[in-house]
Amino acid sequence: MKTLKSWGLAAIILSLVSACGKTQPATPQAAPTESPQAPTEMPAEEPTAIPEPVEEHGTPLPPDPQKITFTASDGQELHGYYYPADHASAPLVVLMHWVNGDESDWNEVAIWLQNRGIDNPFENPAGMPWWDPSWFPAVDAGTSYGVFAFSLRGCEPFPNGCSGFKINEWYLDIQAAMTQASLLDGVDPNRIVAIGSSIGADGAAMGCAWLNNEKPGSCQGALSLSPGNYMAVPYAASIEQLCTMDHAKAVWCLADDGQEGAFCEKAGDYPEYKPLLIKNGDHGNMLLKPGLNPLPMQLILDFLKLTVGG
Repeated sequence: MKTLKSWGLAAIILSLVSACGKTQPATPQAAPTESPQAPTEMPAEEPTAIPEPVEEHGTPLPPDPQKITFTASDGQELHGYYYPADHASAPLVVLMHWVNGDESDWNEVAIWLQNRGIDNPFENPAGMPWWDPSWFPAVDAGTSYGVFAFSLRGCEPFPNGCSGFKINEWYLDIQAAMTQASLLDGVDPNRIVAIGSSIGADGAAMGCAWLNNEKPGSCQGALSLSPGNYMAVPYAASIEQLCTMDHAKAVWCLADDGQEGAFCEKAGDYPEYKPLLIKNGDHGNMLLKPGLNPLPMQLILDFLKLTVGG
């Protein structure tokens, strides 16, 4: 017979076993603040969207020439025209005139290189081949260059030209023009080239070298029509600067096959320097006429493809 003590112990054990077998209540979860959204039903056929064309580097400027006023370091006010390319962040051609005229000698050439299908808005004197675009070689479709043409101080439209050689002052003008060129809207400041005729031929090489010293890698080369040591820096010295930089720049010298051609040949001996002699070429802008072989206008296009692309 079990004692009362034994029965009490058994009751306690039975009570503990019963308690451990009960399920504990789950911890309550906070109520969601928002009701879950029903899944959006997709249409049976997704309409095809035609994206609008987007310029990678912004919207191109209108094609009309823009008058640009800028100032040389000695305070001289200067003028020129900017012809924007048909796309933003475009290469830029800086045109420097010869001693017999001013920036207006480049009116048709600028429109030709811009290649945006507009007519020259300026009135040109008749009779000179560089004002007659009917014979110009075609610029490739889809190729468009920004163009900046400016006048050196003391120079007037053809045939009046420049009143004396102001070589030290012109150096300041070219520095200011190259700086202004690198700041124009819609221009890739690392794809600039300079092309010049006669005094501008020396100026193109001199200005390109100067800009690269100020802003390394900005100017990719210079093409000169009939250079002749007309500027403050000798032509050969400008060639040496351009061709011995860390990344050498192309320099092309185009000249008549006579005495001026000999000057081109003796001016430098570098892989990037290319003298090109033109039979019956004559001087400066007179190289811009039909019937020459090689044709300088085509050489200009070849040079631009080489230096800043087509």
